[in-house]
Amino acid sequence: MFQSILVPIDGSEHSRLALCVACKLARQEDGQLVLLHVPEALEHEPLLVWGLGAVPMEATLEKRETVGRELLDKASEEAQALGVKDVETVIGKGNPALNILDQARQRGVDAIVMGSRGLGDFKGLVVGSVSHKVSHGAECRVITIH
Repeated sequence: MFQSILVPIDGSEHSRLALCVACKLARQEDGQLVLLHVPEALEHEPLLVWGLGAVPMEATLEKRETVGRELLDKASEEAQALGVKDVETVIGKGNPALNILDQARQRGVDAIVMGSRGLGDFKGLVVGSVSHKVSHGAECRVITIH
């Protein structure tokens, strides 16, 4: 059903659950996963899954990208442990929602599987969450994991 699936990874527990669901879907078709991380400055220091610590609020973009690569490496290892053979990782830049939509369009993925909530704060509820923006702007299926 899904040959290629884009999975945004932000280090939240919701993105980890989305990865697990995406792995189940990809295994059914011997499909490919594209794991995408878009480093962004947050207004708080989040705790990250996969044994990675918090990113300081004042961290430079370079530091956020380094942590992002570590997240992607850990997520890729988990996907492979869950039976997905074809895993690609990508570091994006800029607005997370727009970057997710652009990557999905450029790669022609069949689906985006993402957490309904990530590391964002209350501002996301007011301005609109990344998952909401992606689900309304995507040209493919979007599966949000709650």
